Amino acid sequence: MLTAMDAARIAALLEPFLGGEPVSPSLAARLQTYLELLLRWNARINLTAIRDPEEIVTRHFGESLFAARTLRNAAAFAAPVGVALTLADIGSGAGFPGIPIKLFAPEIQLTLIESRNKKATFLREVIRTAGIEDTEVFCGRAENWNRSASVVTMRAVEKFHSALPVAASLTAQGGTLCLLIGANQVEFAELALGREWRFSPSVSVPWSNQRSVLMGKCIA
Repeated sequence: MLTAMDAARIAALLEPFLGGEPVSPSLAARLQTYLELLLRWNARINLTAIRDPEEIVTRHFGESLFAARTLRNAAAFAAPVGVALTLADIGSGAGFPGIPIKLFAPEIQLTLIESRNKKATFLREVIRTAGIEDTEVFCGRAENWNRSASVVTMRAVEKFHSALPVAASLTAQGGTLCLLIGANQVEFAELALGREWRFSPSVSVPWSNQRSVLMGKCIA
């Protein structure tokens, strides 16, 4: 098994995804714990095809934190006093982007939606080991969650065309849908969701090959 790197190296790799904003020692340490678990479990079950720790940090952690920063800058994490800010991550898999977003913005209440039992078990282990509060795993299909969230995220899911309307349906009115998709999927997403959504211009992920963050507001 490949060994994880130290927290300082993780922090250095992630700074470009936060626009040069320093990664706090506490965030880097929790991501280090997450990476160690991911590498250990990935040797037994297929959580990610990427095996190199530095590439996991830049491709998975970095893209997730870039989405978190984009959401924060768009005020998607701003909630009225006394109102819980909820985020649902659809098809969470190994926990991206949901867990890094939660570590970046600990005030959110996170639900990781993952239908595969082995991956859901891994997610629960990350939550327990890293001491992540206000986080739950829903092991089932997103359309059976029967709730809505202030922010809904989705990244690298199978059957994107059919998953997209499900993600939209789980976004609360006035909430934000955040998609981490290929640049060639942006136009489809905007057209498929239609006039009930107001989209911000998509933003390219640093160091990526045609990867974008697309955010839409539910205005219906």
